[in-house]
Amino acid sequence: MTEVYISVGSNIDRERSVRAAVSELRQLGTGFRVSRIYEAEPVGFEGPNFFNCVVAFETDLSPSALQTQLKTLELQYGRSPNAQKNQSRTLDLDLLLFGDLIRAQSPVVPRDDIYKFAFVLQPLMELCPQRVVPGDGRTVAELWQAFDQPQVLRPVIMDI
Repeated sequence: MTEVYISVGSNIDRERSVRAAVSELRQLGTGFRVSRIYEAEPVGFEGPNFFNCVVAFETDLSPSALQTQLKTLELQYGRSPNAQKNQSRTLDLDLLLFGDLIRAQSPVVPRDDIYKFAFVLQPLMELCPQRVVPGDGRTVAELWQAFDQPQVLRPVIMDI
């Protein structure tokens, strides 16, 4: 079993989409944990605000098999098959960490979103502040402390 961390985001039918993603992801492993959910403005484009969180669990799936499951779920819950990076979406599921694996081909892990976006790093920090990021040597808490990309994150009260 490998511990994985996945970011979950939605800015179309946000509550339903995030609930569905969390429910579906629970089926892929054990020891499931979810960060708080945050509302954040989109980065890089105009659109409705996102709901974002990070989930953690242990899985027997390979990185490629897990990536396939994530893309299947995105499509199943209404994401366009030819969706572009900076546009609104019902569901965005990204593999952030896969155990201690460092991988340069798809899916790339650790995912560089960890270094770029508060809506990824803050919830990740809630789940695993002392986790060392493979290939970096710093903990998630150290990355958060050094993070200098301002973005307003508002906690959302939502049962999932």
